[in-house]
Amino acid sequence: MNAYLFPPAPQPTLAVKGEEAAYPVRRIFCVGRNYAAHAAEMGVAVDREAPFYFTKSPHAVMESGGAMPYPPGTENFHFEMELVVALGGPAFRVSADQAMSAVYAFGCGLDMTRRDLQLKAREKQRPWDLGKDFEQSAVLAPMTRAAEVAALGSQRIWLTVNGETKQDAHLSDLIHSVPEIIADLSKFYHLDAGDIIMTGTPAGVGPVQPGDVIEGGIDGLENVSLSIGEPA
Repeated sequence: MNAYLFPPAPQPTLAVKGEEAAYPVRRIFCVGRNYAAHAAEMGVAVDREAPFYFTKSPHAVMESGGAMPYPPGTENFHFEMELVVALGGPAFRVSADQAMSAVYAFGCGLDMTRRDLQLKAREKQRPWDLGKDFEQSAVLAPMTRAAEVAALGSQRIWLTVNGETKQDAHLSDLIHSVPEIIADLSKFYHLDAGDIIMTGTPAGVGPVQPGDVIEGGIDGLENVSLSIGEPA
């Protein structure tokens, strides 16, 4: 084996409830505008024909319960509460009926967003990378194995900032369901174990400031939390 020129980055991992071994994160796919009310608050139309995606790099992974500094380059830093799907096996060109067999676990996550940078990019029809893909922007709670989670649909998804409710919806409000998302993604990627899908956020997104404490949850899953620190 060839020697490395410099030490490689550590493998990002997630805790899994009841498991001693960690779940290694390979890729992070994110679904945009997957709740109609959120699309409306962002001033865009809902596309019901097919989901659309952006990605975050594995270096974006941050464990729930920590503190992150207010990130550079933004003056409008937003939270987005999401259902997270962790795959445990291959899925390529699968149907929606087959898709759930690839799911290993579910969890709560925060898609932290430099909203001003995202909107500037959107106005110029440019990629969202600066707004979405940066260090510690995917805050993930411990996963719960799919076999221990009730059928998705009626579960409440919520988020508070400093104890005040900001987001409050149900997974039944998803425009594109988890099986539909996996089936659609599998048309374009050889999905496999280690792939994470963040499935979109309900309405109520908004800014946070240093000193704020975020907590979010979904019925039956471990809560996610984050404290915002001063700029680095």
